[in-house]
This record gives sequence, C-alpha cells and structure tokens, in this order.
Amino acid sequence: SSPLLQAARKRNSLNLLELSEAELEEQFVRGDGPGGQATNKTNNCVVLKHVPSGIVVKCHQTRSVEKNRKIAREILQEKVDLFYKGEDSDVFKEKKASEKQKQEKKRRAKENLERKKLFKEMQQLDKE
Repeated sequence: SSPLLQAARKRNSLNLLELSEAELEEQFVRGDGPGGQATNKTNNCVVLKHVPSGIVVKCHQTRSVEKNRKIAREILQEKVDLFYKGEDSDVFKEKKASEKQKQEKKRRAKENLERKKLFKEMQQLDKE
C-alpha cells in the first residue's frame, strides 16, 4: 500500500467521496489474534473490497459483525478518498497537520531538556 493510504483512519474528515453498495464486495471471515474460542469459531471479521479501485479493508475491531461492518465502511471510504484525491484529500491534510504538531511538540521538548541541562550546569558552577 502507498504512503497515502497509511493516512486513512483519521477522524473528522468531512469531504469524503461517497461509496455505493454496488461497488463493494463484502465477506465475513474468522478473525485472527487473541481471543481463543470466541475468535476461532465466529465469522465476525469483515473483509470489504472496493471493486473499481481494488482497495481491500479487513476489520475485526469488535465482536459485533454490525459494528465491524460500519467501521470497515468508514475506513474504506477514507482510503478510497485518498486513492482518488491524493494530496487534496481532507484525510491527507489532517494527517500532515497532526505530523506537524507532533514534530513541533518534539522540538519544544528537546529545547526544554537543553534548558534544564544548562540550568543544572549553572547550579553546579555556582556551588564551586
């Protein structure tokens, strides 16, 4: 998958492309991961494919098939939006903004650490 598709699953995206049910293929399969018998015997994992773009989403976040269907459609809608709109997509813009905030937060934390080091060094010099 491309780096653009990694940005999907961000909340509060408004301008997403609409999906029609005719373009979707849906399967219910057994999930994987922890859960033992509850996971191994129930088909509550949803695999949703958008036929025109070929994008496939697998959702097994809850034990409920209906909730997984809803979540899978949300994720797929965001990925399809990214696929067709690219960098113009609201999802991509949100991802970029959050990355920028994260970098700014890291930069500020680094500056604060440097200030603390300098302060400690000054205290050590004052004691001597």
